[in-house]
Amino acid sequence: MGRSFCTILLFPVFCFFFSAHSIKVGTNLKPGFYSSSCPEAESIVRKVIRRAMAREPRSGASVMRLQFHDCFVNGCDASLLLDDTPTMLGEKLALSNINSLRSFEVIDEVKEALEYTCPGVVSCADILIMAARDAVVLSGGPTWQVKLGRKDSLTANQEDSNRIMPSPRSNATYLVSLFHNYNLSVTDLVALSGSHSIGEGRCFSIIFRLYNQSGTGKPDPNMDHAYRKKLNCLCPLGGDGNVTGILDATPRVFDNQYFMDLVNERGFLNSDQSLYSGEPRTREVVERFSRDQEAFFSAFVEGMVRMGDLLSEEEGEIRRNCRAANKAVLGR
Repeated sequence: MGRSFCTILLFPVFCFFFSAHSIKVGTNLKPGFYSSSCPEAESIVRKVIRRAMAREPRSGASVMRLQFHDCFVNGCDASLLLDDTPTMLGEKLALSNINSLRSFEVIDEVKEALEYTCPGVVSCADILIMAARDAVVLSGGPTWQVKLGRKDSLTANQEDSNRIMPSPRSNATYLVSLFHNYNLSVTDLVALSGSHSIGEGRCFSIIFRLYNQSGTGKPDPNMDHAYRKKLNCLCPLGGDGNVTGILDATPRVFDNQYFMDLVNERGFLNSDQSLYSGEPRTREVVERFSRDQEAFFSAFVEGMVRMGDLLSEEEGEIRRNCRAANKAVLGR
């Protein structure tokens, strides 16, 4: 039976619905899954990600984010990658994804390379898991063995994505509840939020923090004064919401600078700064990671593995094209 949760955020009321039957924890996933069927799979993925990041360094952060937005919506099944069809609204245009997620073409490039070497073998869901790991490693972060063996979904669900994915306006208390529903701990939440060690965010996501926090007509009080002045210049009221700003002071290097910035009240997103300023349970972990990068790296790896274990209970396939189910591809 599904469970419904309504939580008051810093800005309006959001309802989160989690279906206990839509996601299971994968028990058949394992490292080296393609060691016989496609032994070059992991090296091919890393080669393409390295090339993409050389072309555009920001693509590393963009690729990494895809795992988060895929796995939280009915498990890690590459449903996020499906394009709309006449009978299905995909997840790319969901509220938390539209004008935000990028680098889908990088995943296409990986898939094309794998199909050339090992046609019909490596799932798009596994590509997202490998690509996220490689984006972290190539940005200076930790490495780990990825568990593989996922199947690709036959469909996507924009409604579920809208209902599940949190807003950048979310506060830490809400996020703790959200992660708890996936059996992910407070430490997992803070560590995985550290993915914002690399990348950029849009002015659209922080305008309310700068000018109308919680409908008060005032800025967020939990923001360093000099940092707020800098963001006011970057994101003026009435300006272009698609202008981007860096998420921490070292946006191309995966490190613990993100947590040091939160301690200094220089978090870009409300959902980030609230981890330090708004919730005692997460504040303690932020402080620990700000002092100990190795502790952050270790917890991040554990969180990524646990998140990657979330699988859909629906039957899947190995897509030939990550943007369309095989039946749709054959029917063209």
